[in-house]
Amino acid sequence: MEKEIKKILIANRGVPAVRIMHTCRDLMIPTTAVYSTPDRLAQHVLMADTAVHIGEAPPVESYLNMDKLIDAAICTGSDAVHPGWGFLAENHLFAQKVIDAGLTWIGPSPKVIEMMGDKIRAKQIAKKAHIPTVPGIDNVQNADDILKWMKKDDVSFPIMLKASAGGGGKGMVKVEKADHLSQAFAQTQSEAKKAFGDSTILAEKYIERGRHIEVQVVADTYGNVIHLFERECTLQRRNQKIIEEAPSPTLDSGLRQEICFTAVRLMREIGYSTAGTVEFIFDINTRKFYFLEVNTRLQVEHGITELMTGLDIVSIMIDVARGKVLPFEQDQIVPNRWALEVRLNAEDPKNFSPSFGTITRMQIPDGPGVRIANGVYEGADIPPYYDSLFMLLMTAGPDREDAIKTMDRALSKNLRVEGVKTLAPLLLSIIRHPLFISGDFSTRFIEEHMAELISMFKEKNSEDEALKIARYVAEISALGPQKWM
Repeated sequence: MEKEIKKILIANRGVPAVRIMHTCRDLMIPTTAVYSTPDRLAQHVLMADTAVHIGEAPPVESYLNMDKLIDAAICTGSDAVHPGWGFLAENHLFAQKVIDAGLTWIGPSPKVIEMMGDKIRAKQIAKKAHIPTVPGIDNVQNADDILKWMKKDDVSFPIMLKASAGGGGKGMVKVEKADHLSQAFAQTQSEAKKAFGDSTILAEKYIERGRHIEVQVVADTYGNVIHLFERECTLQRRNQKIIEEAPSPTLDSGLRQEICFTAVRLMREIGYSTAGTVEFIFDINTRKFYFLEVNTRLQVEHGITELMTGLDIVSIMIDVARGKVLPFEQDQIVPNRWALEVRLNAEDPKNFSPSFGTITRMQIPDGPGVRIANGVYEGADIPPYYDSLFMLLMTAGPDREDAIKTMDRALSKNLRVEGVKTLAPLLLSIIRHPLFISGDFSTRFIEEHMAELISMFKEKNSEDEALKIARYVAEISALGPQKWM
C-alpha cells in the first residue's frame, strides 16, 4: 500500500544534504535541515524549508545525536528521514529509532543494515550464496592467528587488516612484512575501536594489482531487484576514493554481465530494498572478482550512475519508501553515456592534510556535460570538525575520451576556489596522466606516482591575475590605447 510523505528531515549536512534537497524540490516535498553551531550559515541550512539547531560542533553532540534528530523531525512536522551518506546512514539503531517514532525511514531495513554492517557476517553470507570472497581469516585475536592462517593457506605478504565494523576507508592497514604485523594489528584495533566502537579485526590477502568495482542496485519491497550497472572506483588515497567513473574501463561485456548479476543475486538473497551498492575487488592478473562489502546507503558517487542511465536514485529511494513498485525492468536500463566524477576535498594536494577556513572566492564550472553537487558557496566556512568534501564535480560524454576532455576543461579552465587548498591540482594531474587515459591503473596508482603527479601541478593563484593586470597597465602606459580595448 502506498503512503504519503509530506516532509523529509535530512539527517546530514553539506554535499549529501544539498543533493537530497534538490530531488525533494523536484518532487515538491518540503525539507528540514539540521545544523550544528558552526554550520548555522551552511548551504544546506539556507536551502531547506525549515532548519533546526541540534547542538555544538562535535558530531556526537549534533549529527550523531539520534534523539535530537528524531525530536527535530517531530517538532517540524517531518514524517520521513533520509540519512544521506556518512554519520548515521548505516546505523541500524538509528533506522530502528526512526521507525519506532512512527516516521518513514528512507533506506533499507534495520535488519539488513545490521547484517551487512558487520564485514565478517557479510562475507559469510556471500560465501553461502556462492559468491567469491577474498581469501582471509575472520575475528582475529592476535598476530599469531594471522601467521598461522597465512602458513595454512599458503598466503604471502602483503595482507590487509580491516575493522569488521569499518567502512569509508577507515580502520584499514596494509602489512608488507611479518616484522610489521604486531604493530599494524595494534594500530588497526585502536582505529577500529576509536572510529566504530568495535575492535574486531579481520585479515585478508591484499590483491596487489586490484581494481575497485562496485555495482549500483535498486530494489523495491515487492521483490524486484535491478542493477544500474557498475562504477570504477579504483583511484583512491588512504583507501578513500577520489575519482570514479561509470561504466568501468576494466570490464568486457561478459564480465560486466557476470559481476552485475552476481550483485543482484546477493541483494535478492538478503532481502534488500531501496538503493545500495555491492563492492568488489577485481584482480587484473587473474581477471577474477571478489566480494568486498555491501554499502546499505546512497553512495557519494551515485551521480555518475544517474548521468549514465538518466535515472534519479534519490527519487527512487523516496518512491520505495512510499511503497511504490519500481517503474522499470532490467532490460529497460540502457547506459548511453560515459560519466566521470572527482571529489573536491579541502585538503593540501601534496600531502592530503586538511585545509579549513573561509572560501574567499569560488567560480563553479559550467557548460555542456558538467554536473555539480555542491555543499558550499562563496564566503562560506569549511569547518574543521567534519569531512573535508565540499563539492563533487561530474562530467559526461558519449565516450570515455569525451568525458575526460570535459573534466579537463572543468578543472583547468572553469574551476576557481580560493581561501582553502583543494585537491584540484592533483585531480587534474591524474586525469592528464597517460596511464589514466589508457585505463592502466590500480588502487596503488596514486601512491606509486605521487611525486610525478605533484611535479605536473600548475600553481595558479590571485597573484597571477594581479600580474596580468599590471602587464596590461604597463603596456597601455608605454604604447597608448590598444586594438583589443
